[in-house]
Amino acid sequence: MKTKEQFECVIGICRNLFEKKLKDYGASWRIMRPQSITDQLFIKAKRIRNIETKGVAKVDEGVEEEFIAIVNYGVIGLIQLELGFADEIDISKEEAIVLYDKHITATKELMYAKNHDYDEAWRGMRVSSYTDFILTKINRTKEIEAHDGKTEASEGIDANYMDMINYALFALIKLEYGKDN
Repeated sequence: MKTKEQFECVIGICRNLFEKKLKDYGASWRIMRPQSITDQLFIKAKRIRNIETKGVAKVDEGVEEEFIAIVNYGVIGLIQLELGFADEIDISKEEAIVLYDKHITATKELMYAKNHDYDEAWRGMRVSSYTDFILTKINRTKEIEAHDGKTEASEGIDANYMDMINYALFALIKLEYGKDN
């Protein structure tokens, strides 16, 4: 399989879960402020790192489910940055899917551009490195949030969310298709 096909496949897995959770909960995440989403991303990435380090999970969800959550919470973060947070659910499930598709498409297009420039270097990396990079992006995002979203020389929160999503998608491809595919 080629990179684009693999990306579409793992994005489909993430989107499918997003849709199912929308049916269960609606867009309940609309009340979350971006800082809360960043913290949610942190606990997901921290759990992945703990499982990678300890080699065992006591909860019956593995790292793949957590990488899927990072993708979906990253997209939620992008939606929240666009719309701002709300005091109640203020969008329909259908609107949430349209926004999801908009932001995952923009994120995927960024990956394709970077992948061209880096010549698929991500394929030679370890999944644990993606975890570390995601944790680094989370810490950068927290710093930017502490500065009210202002940066002097760096990309903004949205670019960090997009990078976290793409690192998680790389990990999902490696986990789904094997290290050398």
